Amino acid sequence: MTDLADLARRADLAGLERWLEETPIRAIADELARLAPADRAVPFRLLPRDRALAVFEAFDPYAQQEALEGLRDDRFRQLVEDMDPDDRARLVGELPASVATRVLAGLSNRERAMTAALLGYPEESAGRIMTPEFVSLPDSMTVAEALERIRRVGSDAETVYMLPVTDNQRQLVGVVSLRQLVLSPADARVGNLMTTDIHHVHVTDDQEAAARLMQEADALALPVLDSEERLVGVITVDDAMEVLEAEDTEDLVLHGASRPLGRHYLAVSVFGLARSRALWLLVLILAAALTINVLQYFEDTLESVVTLALFIPLLIDTGGNSGAQASTVVVRAMAVGELRFGDLPRVVWREARVGLLLGTMLAAAGFLPVTLLFGADIGVIVSTTLVLVCTWATLLGSTLPMLANRLGVDPAVVSAPIITTLVDATGLVLYFLIARAVLGL
Repeated sequence: MTDLADLARRADLAGLERWLEETPIRAIADELARLAPADRAVPFRLLPRDRALAVFEAFDPYAQQEALEGLRDDRFRQLVEDMDPDDRARLVGELPASVATRVLAGLSNRERAMTAALLGYPEESAGRIMTPEFVSLPDSMTVAEALERIRRVGSDAETVYMLPVTDNQRQLVGVVSLRQLVLSPADARVGNLMTTDIHHVHVTDDQEAAARLMQEADALALPVLDSEERLVGVITVDDAMEVLEAEDTEDLVLHGASRPLGRHYLAVSVFGLARSRALWLLVLILAAALTINVLQYFEDTLESVVTLALFIPLLIDTGGNSGAQASTVVVRAMAVGELRFGDLPRVVWREARVGLLLGTMLAAAGFLPVTLLFGADIGVIVSTTLVLVCTWATLLGSTLPMLANRLGVDPAVVSAPIITTLVDATGLVLYFLIARAVLGL
């Protein structure tokens, strides 16, 4: 099958139309995201209105901005007008001010008001990702009346499968599923069918916490309340999944000492890829200067026993790997809500024992071979260092992310590369101090 890039390069309009008609929406979005913006414009213009909107909403905000730049004003306005309010707010929040103003100016009064209301909430808050287009049901309503209301206004809502129930003050009192309504008698009251043990969030709550709550509760929709406890929106499961994907991607990239790309990998230039990594490499080079200073300080010890230099890579790599393992586990546990700052003493105690156990196992495995090849003194030095370095590394790897999170810093930043660099320097200090003590230098 001819691919999209080849059709776009040959300007084969008939082939493009045929390909776009036969290909599923998600595959179209993925293939368009792989193209350069200049090659993406023509295929996107050939999409029918409904498919263009579906493809556009599947793009990340950067690809959406690039797509808008290639559209005429009438198509531009229509595409943005048809978006769901929460998706539109996400797009506008990522746009440059001049483009955002242009987007808002082209909207109808109703859509502009909804978008502005969502943009008024803090970034990364639940209010930014909720939809104000939802169906709520009064608790006094009958099933027949509820189903009629869903038929009348449900076409504008993002979801009707899980419906919030309110009292006459717009206070959330429960939720009811569409399944319950369909299977219940027509004269039954919604208030008698609803579930009162419900999960909800407030507009200012963190959106990742809201998404995690939806995941843990297996909820299709999550009610969102304002400061006066009134129902103002719902978060749908698709938006929660996008938040979790974005947060997990950011943590993974930061954990590898890089910066999130924010767009499809193949759509980023070589310079862009290098720029996303260069700053972190510079920071790590500066941090690695500690290791150089340690080696310089213990230069006399190395000159006296050159054999010690042979084990430096082994020891610092083992310590760095131990610290990276601990930090990865702890950062992930914090991300899914398993650990809080109050758990720090328990984490320190657990990881100290884990590090001690790992170091002892490695020391036991290495003592005999090192002793046979280099002598008992070197065997004792290497084995003792392995025990202390593994213990120290797991402590650093587990506690630094939790302390960073407490200070408002993303714990993924204080991750494997940073911890590895710190363990390199401090591990060498331990190594040479043990060597001096054992060898009497």
